[in-house]
Amino acid sequence: MESGSNSDVVVVGAGIIGLTTAVVLAERGVRVRVWTRDPAGRTTSAVAGALWWPYRIEPPARARGWALRSLEVYEESAARPETTGVRMVEGVLGETDLDSTTAWAAERLPGLCAATAAEYAGAGLWARLPLIDMPAHLSWLRERLARAGGTVEERAVSALAEADAGVVVNCTGLGARDLVPDPSVRPVRGQLVVVENPGIRTWTVSTGAGGEMAYVFPQPGRLLLGGTAEEDVWSTEPDPAVAEAIVRRCAALRPEVAGARVLGHRVGLRPARDAVRLERGLLPDGRVLVHNYGHGGAGVTVAWGCAEEAAGLACPAA
Repeated sequence: MESGSNSDVVVVGAGIIGLTTAVVLAERGVRVRVWTRDPAGRTTSAVAGALWWPYRIEPPARARGWALRSLEVYEESAARPETTGVRMVEGVLGETDLDSTTAWAAERLPGLCAATAAEYAGAGLWARLPLIDMPAHLSWLRERLARAGGTVEERAVSALAEADAGVVVNCTGLGARDLVPDPSVRPVRGQLVVVENPGIRTWTVSTGAGGEMAYVFPQPGRLLLGGTAEEDVWSTEPDPAVAEAIVRRCAALRPEVAGARVLGHRVGLRPARDAVRLERGLLPDGRVLVHNYGHGGAGVTVAWGCAEEAAGLACPAA
């Protein structure tokens, strides 16, 4: 393999997609550098909820395979939640029932059962799913990458060809819109509110009649309330009116949320695309370029499955 200055592969992007891809490559013995424009705490991944469940992602068949592989990894990681940030937590998927649940989910998640009317107003399904504390998880991924010999550099790029390696892996999410360029990548704005946890141990996800989202995710030391899915909105500033509406919707689901002290606000721009782009190509000078972006709101859900496929495309012999 042709290589650049100090690395066989440069992965551009250090969100959940970039870091998992880099970890897989490094643990297969490949020399990897990750280039990231943003510090870990400022990536879209850092502000994610983040519950494992396929959401806003295409194509369905490939996404299912990626998601199931990722589920296996998260189940293993949940054995060390204080280290990995991954826990298996029970909760209710609103507006869902056993009849409408896809066969693969019912087969892979045998504990699915209907919520009672007292537990959820409407059709709801209890499930035990990975719930991930993203700041802790991203920190663990960086440590895991470092143990495998990989490095992370804060470095902005204006073109993918700037990466000085024989193989470049593009995990830039929304940044791919300009870097590829790929105008089909669009932001879907998500806002959430961080509050003190009044004692909630289970999560809830709900969709109102008008399509409004509401979710309550208990994370260590806090409760995350969401959310929004505003297409083609670029603002990363929290909107106070939106925050009030989020708290109101969540309090309707879980009354104990009302009056919880607000600790902070978060906004992230999901990198939406008509379908995930995961494929191998070439840079103008003939070097290998692998695209792994466009995961919408399901980056956490499919990260490991996509990482393994992308690593195989980048370095087939590794």
